[in-house]
Amino acid sequence: MLRAVFRRKNGAFSGFEISGHAGYGAEGNDIVCAAVSSCTMLVCNAVTENFGANAEVNVKENCITLRLNDNGGEAAEKLLEAFFEHLTAIAEDYSKVKVEID
Repeated sequence: MLRAVFRRKNGAFSGFEISGHAGYGAEGNDIVCAAVSSCTMLVCNAVTENFGANAEVNVKENCITLRLNDNGGEAAEKLLEAFFEHLTAIAEDYSKVKVEID
């Protein structure tokens, strides 16, 4: 199961943790994991490199977290909101993907 947990601070999205494996194919050949991994890296890179937000990104085996420090800026918060909506749409089509807000 692939699990995405989003966090909010003062009503705005402030980070996420994505872990696990979707299980729709062998590791390295799972199109659902590939889709989620690709959009996750896009979001992490956009937040840190393009928006210059003060954020921490940690990558471990089968787990990635992003946390905005202090105020990440409106653009970063909106991108995290859009990412949440995108993963929620994926989860509607693939039952082994779970998205929640903590």
